[in-house]
Amino acid sequence: MNVQDKIVVVTGGLSGLGAATVKLMRSLGASIAVFDLQLPKSASSSAVELQGQKYFKVDVSKTEDVAAAVEGVVAWSKETKKPIAAVVCCAGFLGPAKILSKSGKPLLLETFKKVVDISLTGTVDVIRQIVPYMSTQPADPDGSRGVVITVSSAAAFDGQEGQVSYSAAKGALASLTLPLARDLSRWGIRAVCIAPGMFDTGMVEGMPDKARESLNKTLEFPARAGRPEEFAQMVKSVVENGMLNGTVIRLDGAARMPSRL
Repeated sequence: MNVQDKIVVVTGGLSGLGAATVKLMRSLGASIAVFDLQLPKSASSSAVELQGQKYFKVDVSKTEDVAAAVEGVVAWSKETKKPIAAVVCCAGFLGPAKILSKSGKPLLLETFKKVVDISLTGTVDVIRQIVPYMSTQPADPDGSRGVVITVSSAAAFDGQEGQVSYSAAKGALASLTLPLARDLSRWGIRAVCIAPGMFDTGMVEGMPDKARESLNKTLEFPARAGRPEEFAQMVKSVVENGMLNGTVIRLDGAARMPSRL
């Protein structure tokens, strides 16, 4: 699918993997709708258009925020006569905590729920609210009406200590990929999941130096963290390659996470 003169929705689009995706999709001629907890500093309302991009202040764990933003995107699509080509769900939350702490305290259920609400439920909510509109769009000559891209993690497969909540949410995103693709196939909408390993984003930058050094030792080739633009390149490949559907793509340079750092 070609995204030129079409709309691409990116959640978590102001930083990290989402920001890199926004930059690359814009260079391909797409109009971008960014969902994020924050807005550009120059924005003064919950939704603003700047330089051909629409920004919506959205907490994806709040369904009313998602509904308002999706309504705004649909209105923008109708106004500009640009269909929604892709939805890229990068919003997530790490929330590290062990099921039982060193002092014997159990994982707070509120912590677990926050991770799941943002990383899993929020992703599903964005998808379920936007695909009804995508399904009514005119199809491309090959019958395609768009693609939904979710973001899992290496933690879905190699979860470390303290990642019960995060691995549960990201593992669920990986698991729902095939049924999601099957549910949407009759409307010509694809579903693909990307599972990145360690990338140079805010989550990794916040690690202590000792933890980063230990994690670097687990890398194969290339022996470095991934660059956000490399994630964006994978998004581009997924969007453009119609045979990529119903699958989870590990983007981790063959690295496998150890049980602890």
